[in-house]
Amino acid sequence: MISPPRLILASTSPHRRLLLERLGLPFEALGPAVDESLLSGEPPQARAGRLARAKAAAVAAQHPSVIVIGSDQVASLAAGGTARILRKPGDRDTCRAQLAAMSGHVARFDTAVAVRLGDRELVHSEPTDVRFRLLTTAQIEHYMDREPAFDCAGGFKCEGLGVTLFDSMQTRDPTALVGLPLIWLCEALRGLGVRV
Repeated sequence: MISPPRLILASTSPHRRLLLERLGLPFEALGPAVDESLLSGEPPQARAGRLARAKAAAVAAQHPSVIVIGSDQVASLAAGGTARILRKPGDRDTCRAQLAAMSGHVARFDTAVAVRLGDRELVHSEPTDVRFRLLTTAQIEHYMDREPAFDCAGGFKCEGLGVTLFDSMQTRDPTALVGLPLIWLCEALRGLGVRV
């Protein structure tokens, strides 16, 4: 019996590592050296796809016989017909501003994943629309006190207390909002001979 190829997650994200661990497959995680600069006029979904592919390709170049999984998520908020990118806040002031901007609105999270094995590449994008409740300043402060999610796109953790900020969520795969769409990934891995 031929053993399936090894798996590498091309990410340093602890959230993506935890998601991939759910599948019970052995893997290693390596940080890809990828320039994540914004390209002028690039739509959020295209940006997520470009970066997911670039991350997978960067690690696959060093490990051509391994299945490499790259992923990226871009959060955006439609304002005046254009999408404003919401980044990882990094600090409390930026997080406060982003959560206030999303209050009463729908934010879109485009999560892309690219799977590479040699010259073969599979790519998928999973959109998630999150409608936020109308939030008061006190509610935003209370959330940040309990769960400072400054390293998460948009500034909240849906797998934690972030759900207290929502009115609704629309997606085909709830793991996409955390950062890695596992439903599609399982299908892709099965297609590459991995028993999931």
